Amino acid sequence: MTPLRRRMIDDMQIRNLAPLTQTSYVQQVSLFARHFGQPPERLGREEIRAYQIYLTRDKQMAASSIAVAVAALRFLYTVTLKRDWIVQKDIPTGRRPQKLPDVLSQEEVAQFLNSVRSQKHRVILTICYSAGLRVSEAVHLKPAAIESRRMVIRVEEGKGRKDRYVMLSPSLLHILRDYWKRTHPGEWLFPGDRPGQPISTCAVELACSQARKRSGITKPITPHSLRHAFCWSPAPICARSNCCLVIAA
Repeated sequence: MTPLRRRMIDDMQIRNLAPLTQTSYVQQVSLFARHFGQPPERLGREEIRAYQIYLTRDKQMAASSIAVAVAALRFLYTVTLKRDWIVQKDIPTGRRPQKLPDVLSQEEVAQFLNSVRSQKHRVILTICYSAGLRVSEAVHLKPAAIESRRMVIRVEEGKGRKDRYVMLSPSLLHILRDYWKRTHPGEWLFPGDRPGQPISTCAVELACSQARKRSGITKPITPHSLRHAFCWSPAPICARSNCCLVIAA
């Protein structure tokens, strides 16, 4: 590990950036340096501009992906390398198009969830839909986070390392209790294959992709799109109520 990378990681840890953000920033800076074949400290504003043009014209990357690269370079040059730049002027970022999500109907959500074969995967995806959780938040839930008396779910260190409470619907509580009685998971509500670790988001995303194919639904379906469906649905539902989960009261 180079001294610059070590210093950048230290700077991100001091500022309590999320682990995924740290990994993404390091990767983006590495791609930038490899593109020019030089260490980042030898590169400057002209190279950053040329790199943004390359990502936009040649790679045709989405605005959201370019924004991640820009954020990483802004952090590197203004925080770690302490360049006296005007960020908005010297490392600009493009505007992201504002598009409405392709939201699933309640019937489509039920059809999709009924196509998820594993109860564990189905429950995780149901939580994303019924409580509006990100998949990374759902897989890191512990049994104690389900507060049935208050009818809330405690989400610890969500996006931005922020804790928050979300509402727990009676139907989702029923699903969680049934899951609990069937599996008795232990430390993590959704344990993974590795001892002492929760299930990975990749495993859930793969199960989601496979279930979408089985369901026959043509709309794109991801754990995050289920979260969008929660935001747009007047009354989120839970599929397979007879296979639902529940945490001990």
